[in-house]
Amino acid sequence: MNDSDLVNETVELSPLLPWADDNGTLLELSTASEFPVNPWDIMLCLSGTVIACENALVVAIIFYTPTLRAPMFVLIGSLATADLLAGVGLILNFAFQYLTSSDTVSLITVGFLVASFTASVSSLLAITVDRYFSLYNALTYFSEKTLHCVHLMVACTWGVSLCLGLLPVLGWNCLEEPSTCSIVRPLTHQHVTLLAASFFVVFGLMLSLYFKICKIVCRHAHQIALQQHFFSTSHLVATKKGVSTLAIILGTFGASWLPFAVYCLVGKPEYPSVYTYATLLPATYNSMINPIIYAYRNTDIQRALSVLFCGCFQTNASCRSRSPSEV
Repeated sequence: MNDSDLVNETVELSPLLPWADDNGTLLELSTASEFPVNPWDIMLCLSGTVIACENALVVAIIFYTPTLRAPMFVLIGSLATADLLAGVGLILNFAFQYLTSSDTVSLITVGFLVASFTASVSSLLAITVDRYFSLYNALTYFSEKTLHCVHLMVACTWGVSLCLGLLPVLGWNCLEEPSTCSIVRPLTHQHVTLLAASFFVVFGLMLSLYFKICKIVCRHAHQIALQQHFFSTSHLVATKKGVSTLAIILGTFGASWLPFAVYCLVGKPEYPSVYTYATLLPATYNSMINPIIYAYRNTDIQRALSVLFCGCFQTNASCRSRSPSEV
């Protein structure tokens, strides 16, 4: 095969991201003739593998540990399940794009990813709401009513996510009208705009709630200082730690998703696909970081991990779970 044959060669492209024209021919990319597999797809698949492994462990620990049944762990389990499905979806997308060119498979894969990532972002909002009420209503937090409210939040989270994920399969796609395509084929520009707008609403609510949480934490620290007639170093350190943890949570979430959400609004399908990949890849990292922030830093989950890996059964371990306000 000579050089001209290599330039004109066509390959089957990813159902997730649009770097093919309407006829499925390869757009002009400098690496297309050198690599049979797109390096960006490899990175997304590797990211999905790490995400799936991390969150599968969290799901297994919460499911098989009877003491992890507090409202906080229900929400952490929902988040880990959503991120686990997102990781599996990235792996399946990589596998299917080089095995089949079926439009049906493309729609199902994209819908699966939309539902998974929507559930992940929505679960983060639910965790934020839970943390706020654990501080605002600290005396009544550990009650059956709280658990029922958490279950309702989880049901709403997955119900909305499933509906948004089914939209492309039910017909809201651009397969028959390529002019309506977005930067993420086969999603329409209107669908992507809806998803991006929903993210900004969620991000705004999280900012507002965490700001209120920060105010409550500082007020509690001030009240303790007044009761003890001085503001001890330990109280100052604890307050700073709580505020810094909130900053890390919001900073990580914003840095991961904001670039992709903004590009969904301003990007055009004719733009180079590298822009889509470069903004989507950091968004997947949020699902990689979530179990570290929300699960592995928790002492109850750390204890369950030690039991799992070291056999360090602690007979005197307390069955009471920590409050989510203990950030």
